[in-house]
Amino acid sequence: MSSSLILPYFRWAFIVTLGGLCLGAAVGWIYEDSLSGLARALFICAVLAVLEISLSFDNAIVNANKLKGMTPAWQKRFLTWGIVIAVFGMRILFPLLIIVAAAHVGPWAALKMAATDPHAYAEVLHRAHLPIAAFGGTFLMMVALNYFCDTDKRDHWLCWLESRLSAAAAARGIEIVLVLALALAASRLLGPEEGPRFFRAAIWGLLTYLLVNGGSAFLDARLGEGTAGNVTGAVARGGLGAFLYLEMLDASFSFDGVIGAFALSHNIFIIAIGLGIGAMYVRSLTIMLVEREVLSEYRYLEHGAFYAILVLSLIMYAQVFVEVPEVITGCIGAGLIGLSFRASLRDRARAG
Repeated sequence: MSSSLILPYFRWAFIVTLGGLCLGAAVGWIYEDSLSGLARALFICAVLAVLEISLSFDNAIVNANKLKGMTPAWQKRFLTWGIVIAVFGMRILFPLLIIVAAAHVGPWAALKMAATDPHAYAEVLHRAHLPIAAFGGTFLMMVALNYFCDTDKRDHWLCWLESRLSAAAAARGIEIVLVLALALAASRLLGPEEGPRFFRAAIWGLLTYLLVNGGSAFLDARLGEGTAGNVTGAVARGGLGAFLYLEMLDASFSFDGVIGAFALSHNIFIIAIGLGIGAMYVRSLTIMLVEREVLSEYRYLEHGAFYAILVLSLIMYAQVFVEVPEVITGCIGAGLIGLSFRASLRDRARAG
C-alpha cells in the first residue's frame, strides 16, 4: 500500500500531534518555568504517544473488525464521540475517579491533587494498581479467549494451539473456567492480605465482560428486530451494543497505559496529552483498516491482535508480582502482530 493512500488517513492525527506538542510544551513551561522543563515535557509527550500506539495497535485491529458489522451512522459516532470518550474519559476522568475511590476525596479535590501535588496523586494511583490489573487483565483475557474458544472457528494461524482451543470450546464456558482458575491461582500466590482483593477485582472484571458482551448482543438484536421491515434492517446489528462494547474494550486497554505512564511523568496533563496524541493515531489506523479492508486482505492479522491481547492480559496479571516495563509490553504486542502480518504475506504469495 503506497504512502499516498495511507497518509490522508493520518491528517487529523498529524494536526493533533502538532497542537498536542505545543500544549505539552506550554504545560512544561508553566510547571517548571525553564527551557529544560519545556524540552522534557515535549520528550515525554512524544514517548507516551509512541507507547500508546504500540500498546493499542491490537486494539485498532479489534476495533476495525467490530466496526465492519456496525451501521455507517454508528461507525461515525464511534469514530467521533468514541474518540472523545477515549481521550477525555479514559485518559483524564478515569485516573481522577480512581483517586476519588482510593483516597476517599471529592472530584474537585482529586483534580486539585493532580494539578498541585502530582507525586501524591501518582502514589495513590500506584496503590490502586493491583485491583486495576486484576479487573483489566481479566476483561482482556476473556476478550481473547472468547475469540479462540469458538467451535465455529476454522481459520487458524498457530494451528497446533488454536485448533485445540477451538475444540475445547465444545465444553460450554471453558474460557470462564480458564480465567477463574488463573485468577484463583494468582490470588493464592499473593497471600491472605492481597489475594482476596485481587480475586474480587477479577470477578468484577469477569462479570463486566459478561454483562457488556451479553448486553451488546441483546441491544443489537433488539435494534435488528425493530428495523427488520426496512432497508436498514439488514445492517442494524452492530449499533449501540457494539459501541458500548468497543468503549469498554478501549477502557480495558487504557488501564495498562495510564498506570504505566506514571513511570515517565507524574503530571496528569502531560500524560493526557501524550496518550491523547497516541489515541488519535489509533483512531486513524482503525479507519484505514476498515475502509481499505486490510483485515480481509491479510488473513492472520486479526489472529496476531488477539494473541497480543492475550499476552497483555497475562502481563497485567504478572505486574502484581514483578515490574514489567511498558516498553516490553508494547514490543511483544507489536512483534506478534508483525509475525502475523508476515504469515499473511506468505499465505498471499502461496495463494497467488
